[in-house]
Amino acid sequence: MATREEISNFIKDILAEEFECERESINDSTNLFTELDLDSIDAVDLVVRLQQQTKKRVNPEDFKKIRTFGEVVDVVEKLVNE
Repeated sequence: MATREEISNFIKDILAEEFECERESINDSTNLFTELDLDSIDAVDLVVRLQQQTKKRVNPEDFKKIRTFGEVVDVVEKLVNE
């Protein structure tokens, strides 16, 4: 089982590598779209990358409502600890 901190760091790594986001500027309340400038295509790319890394299928419905980094961590934490 992965801890929330491990999952958070893992997702921050993806955001930094794939989308050139500053790790230091990301916290649970960071808005993916307004603060990190991700768009809907970026969100799909993030889901694909998360699926590749976790080897688990991410339910698209879970991601439709997500707006903040913390919400991404919540979904991935639930997924990997099932």
